[in-house]
Amino acid sequence: MAGFFKSLFNKIANRAEIDWDELEADLISADLGIHTSTKIIDELRDLGREISADDVVETTRKHLAQMLPEDFPAPTPRPDDKPFVILVVGVNGTGKTTSSAKLARWLQSRGHSVLLAAADTFRAAAVEQLQRWGDRLGIPVVAGNPNADPSSVCFNAHQKAIANGTQFLICDTAGRIHTRHNLMEELGKIRRTIAKQDDSAPHLTLLVVDATTGSNALQQAKEFHKACPLDGLIVTKLDGSGKGGIAVTIQSQLGIPPRFIGTGEEPEAFAIFEKASFVREVL
Repeated sequence: MAGFFKSLFNKIANRAEIDWDELEADLISADLGIHTSTKIIDELRDLGREISADDVVETTRKHLAQMLPEDFPAPTPRPDDKPFVILVVGVNGTGKTTSSAKLARWLQSRGHSVLLAAADTFRAAAVEQLQRWGDRLGIPVVAGNPNADPSSVCFNAHQKAIANGTQFLICDTAGRIHTRHNLMEELGKIRRTIAKQDDSAPHLTLLVVDATTGSNALQQAKEFHKACPLDGLIVTKLDGSGKGGIAVTIQSQLGIPPRFIGTGEEPEAFAIFEKASFVREVL
């Protein structure tokens, strides 16, 4: 039993009786939201008997499993041999650039060819960081000049991926919500630019959220989803602290499912989302 469930179990197991207000506060503090927390409490109360720590954990797990989507198939190379284009978006500090590199390594480890585009051009450190990852993992990186137009970097990288027959192109895009209008403009331009060479691209747009930021992550998901339709989340910093509840809340409120999870600093600390193991191990 990991993180959140373990601390919840221990707290309840050592009590003579349940403090319902405290239990609700614990569920809300795990980023499950008021609505979900209330439903769990109501179901436990409706059992009409003395509640054990096992009851609480089992009921909570059941609700979370119902709210989370079934597992998605892993991205696969396209049958027409054109690049499968993935946009990675998110604010700085969430682990966006690192997640782009980890996703590239994850695809590479499955035998796929990958190209990275360093399109977070307004933060020189992000470009350098991605280039260091590329060197470390043996994955080519396309970068522009400092402050280059992010969409031009994506266009050049897409052109290169098409020419080389690369199976996956991952674009690490600018991480800013300085104003929603600018965000929409920038991401919209990147999407239009990529579509010039392949009107079906991009094929997957993933928002990176830091699990430890709770309601901030929900707000970021709302802003980015308005700016460009999101296909899923990469949830980072799931290191066993039990803060994975925000993924459940974003899924239930916005319909944006978790697709990948990051569980540590190392390149291999990254996995495709699997509901059963997420509910069992991450929460």
